Amino acid sequence: MKMFRLAAFAVAPVCLAFAVPAMAQNYPLAEGEYVTVSSITVDDGHGLDYANFLAGYWRTQEEFMKAQGWISGFEILANVNKRAGEPDLYLIERTKAYPDAAESTRRNEIMRTQMKMSDAQMEAASGDRAKFRKVLGSMLLQVLTYKK
Repeated sequence: MKMFRLAAFAVAPVCLAFAVPAMAQNYPLAEGEYVTVSSITVDDGHGLDYANFLAGYWRTQEEFMKAQGWISGFEILANVNKRAGEPDLYLIERTKAYPDAAESTRRNEIMRTQMKMSDAQMEAASGDRAKFRKVLGSMLLQVLTYKK
């Protein structure tokens, strides 16, 4: 009897190790792409300034990243019925996965070359936009789809 109990204790962790993947197989949702949502407010009188930035530099950057396969899509959503404290715009990017540090560094170098801007120029441009737009925050979401 004592031998049976010892065998049961030895087998239990192995059984549990196989139970977790089996439970995951029964989970009805599958993980999909990641969605980054940035919340932006624009100061009164600067809507056109920011719209020009989005239609120019930002769009060019996003189109390049999409052509490289780094993102799968992007869009701008306007907060039509904005309440106090809410952003004016949501900037959205979709990606299947995030790069590691080395790949991120490589992509940044490619982007600087593509946009023909140094780090200092990019920082200065961001500072200029900060005079009339504020980034309230960002969220990283993940799409969940139904398994078939």
